[in-house]
Amino acid sequence: MESRKSISGVADAQYRQINHLPLFMAALIIRPSTEDDLPAITAIYGHHVLHGTGTFETTPPSQTDMHSRRQDVLGKDLPYLVAERDGVTVGFAYANWFKPRPAYRFSTEDSVYVAPEHMGQGVGVALMTALLEALEAGGIRHVMAVIGDTQNHGSINLHRKMGFKEAGVMHGCGWKFNRWLDIVFMERTLGDGTNTPPVESIDHT
Repeated sequence: MESRKSISGVADAQYRQINHLPLFMAALIIRPSTEDDLPAITAIYGHHVLHGTGTFETTPPSQTDMHSRRQDVLGKDLPYLVAERDGVTVGFAYANWFKPRPAYRFSTEDSVYVAPEHMGQGVGVALMTALLEALEAGGIRHVMAVIGDTQNHGSINLHRKMGFKEAGVMHGCGWKFNRWLDIVFMERTLGDGTNTPPVESIDHT
């Protein structure tokens, strides 16, 4: 049987400068994350924990926590990317199995976070484009977004722009900032979707 392609390897090939964007985006680079990015990743995510509804965490995780989470993603041979501008990490994106059980290994949930001062400048689109390319090339067939808050128009619109369709809403399942929050589910098929069996080198059946 043909071996499943390495998603991490595909991500390595995506180290590139985005040079076809407007002037303020000319220095944006999408590349695989490294340990050196962890302080910035931790700070970016911490901001969204404290000020946003896209994540239902209420206490910012430590850099050690973020290290462990990143290792979990990379340990599944999944991409963990960052956006860099002028030597500064301004956003990150990754995907992990939708659920931890092995049957979910061809379906992932995406996560994208951008530093607040760089939001609205196309960083999310650039990260998502590279992430989806890496996932498809690596054999992932289905990507899901679990978006906190029906009023999270930035994330919902980003996913719509990237070809995601709404799959449903779970109402009032989160409580943050003294209000009930819904969850919006969105999904997108990659590659052959469910039309053909997946390709892999390890049999989990």
